[in-house]
Amino acid sequence: MLTAIIDYESGNLHSAEKAFQRMAAELDAGDAVVTSDPDVVARADRVVLPGDGAFPACKAALADRSGLYAALREAVEVKARPFLGICVGMQLMAEWGREYQDTKGLGWIEGEVICITPKDPGLKVPHMGWNELVFDTEHPVLAGLYSGTHAYFVHSYHMSVSREEERLAYVDYGSDITAIVARDTKVGFQFHPEKSASDGLRMIGNFLTWAP
Repeated sequence: MLTAIIDYESGNLHSAEKAFQRMAAELDAGDAVVTSDPDVVARADRVVLPGDGAFPACKAALADRSGLYAALREAVEVKARPFLGICVGMQLMAEWGREYQDTKGLGWIEGEVICITPKDPGLKVPHMGWNELVFDTEHPVLAGLYSGTHAYFVHSYHMSVSREEERLAYVDYGSDITAIVARDTKVGFQFHPEKSASDGLRMIGNFLTWAP
């Protein structure tokens, strides 16, 4: 089994690469590779899309890589390969991003990415650090975990979903902040599982062994 972690120069992938390789080895779940090669993405059994930075810049960087955007859509939409979006990679799953300018997303989750606006003026944006996940819906990627699980966040925008059933978890940061979304063979984490200690590694392992 091959897990492709897409490199489109959207951030440092070292920690993600190490976390996925560690869990793949522990679970005998094949190989996890960082790649910008469309052919590797197209033949991968699982696809991971990380992302750091602004929504429009990440979307443009992904679309500008020759063949990579098409390979991603073919793997996920046509071949129904299990997909995991992380941070901005998760936000790109939405229909629209509203950061700086209106930008079309992949359209896999109904909703839009909007600025975090805590009701408590004492809460700073970006939302940075550890927060407790509250689970809305059970899912195989959450096996062995529970509401109150901590995850590490760094973001100023979050996804406002149109369909509540597509939101698996949220965190409280002056308001409900979407933390996990899912639909069909696709799942997205707003937080960084590779930086979320043992519970984050468990989620990565669950994704690597998920058989939708």
